[in-house]
Amino acid sequence: MLRTAVSLAFGSAVAVMFSIAASHTLLALALVALLLSGEKLRVPRFWPALCAWFVLTLVSLALSPDPAHGLPQVRKFYVYLTLLVCFSLLRELTLVRRLLLAIAAAGSLDAARGLVQFANKVSAARAAGRPFYDFYVADRITGFASHWMTFGGKMMVAFLVLGAFLLFAGRASKHRVWFWLLCLAAVGSALVLNWTRSIWGAAAVGALYLIWNWKRWWVAAVPVALLAGFLAAPGPLRTRVVSVFEPQQQTDSNEHRRVCRRVGYRMIQAHPWFGIGPKQVEVEFKSYLPPDVVRLPRGWYGHLHNIYVHYAAELGVPALLALLWMLGQTLYDFARALRKLPPGPGDRRFILHAGIAVVLATLVAGFWEVNLGDSEVLGLFLAIVSSGYVAVEQANA
Repeated sequence: MLRTAVSLAFGSAVAVMFSIAASHTLLALALVALLLSGEKLRVPRFWPALCAWFVLTLVSLALSPDPAHGLPQVRKFYVYLTLLVCFSLLRELTLVRRLLLAIAAAGSLDAARGLVQFANKVSAARAAGRPFYDFYVADRITGFASHWMTFGGKMMVAFLVLGAFLLFAGRASKHRVWFWLLCLAAVGSALVLNWTRSIWGAAAVGALYLIWNWKRWWVAAVPVALLAGFLAAPGPLRTRVVSVFEPQQQTDSNEHRRVCRRVGYRMIQAHPWFGIGPKQVEVEFKSYLPPDVVRLPRGWYGHLHNIYVHYAAELGVPALLALLWMLGQTLYDFARALRKLPPGPGDRRFILHAGIAVVLATLVAGFWEVNLGDSEVLGLFLAIVSSGYVAVEQANA
């Protein structure tokens, strides 16, 4: 039964790259098999912060003007079973290494599907006789996901895991190195062609962290490489990069996100302790519009496109602090374990650096998107965090 449980947990973590339904089904089966196996149940050491997050969410739900409408937020607690299942079952370092490489390989297949989609969209734009920028920016590649933001989040994780493996696994990374470089090229290309600016910035921060801890002087080459890439890029891609500072009016989401932040600040001022309630942001959004906003920019207003503003507005400032406590504890534990490792590359170093890079990138991307509210991204993130805590245990042993 234990072997079955391990296989189901492994499959659930990898399947999130292809199908959230398959991943959640395997997660449920893994939980049942875990309970039947008699194996000790374990969660990472940030469990007090996680419990505080759950409790504060439930309190916010109870105080909400429409608790029934907020139940989907509570049902998302199910995804956090990934921590329990993976940390309880995937306890060997070699198994965690295989899991991360399986996630990276699955990410490359997801990327390949996205690249095919991109080629089709280029052809469709030409056939329609429309400028590619206007045609593509509102209908980007999604791979196996339902939305380009989800796809971008998955590519970011796969990219950083692959980078950490190639830089820090040592001799282990020499095995089939060309295969892993090909995977990195596919994932990196899909990440760029996904055109999600927040993912670009977040992946860059994670990559800079990895390079800094590999060979620090290589960091100086990064701006040169980025400038060369920008100059060599086709016009529409350069326009997308420039849109960070010079948006294409309604085509880009800069103003939309600025309005979301301002609305969120007003919600926080009105309900600082327990927020306006789970899933109430979309319902109450227009009630908190600043007086000078007479026309909403084009965009989706179901959430506030910023995990820090959104969770503080929806669940209250204490709930946001609980989430930050959990993420901060993770970074501290991983960094502390790294300092205990002997010099030289290896699987523990690879896994811990991958974990820190993914957490940092997730925190950065969270300034522009509610990425931890996406079940696929959250499940993948929790699998990486669970893997990191196995390496923490090995480093402390």
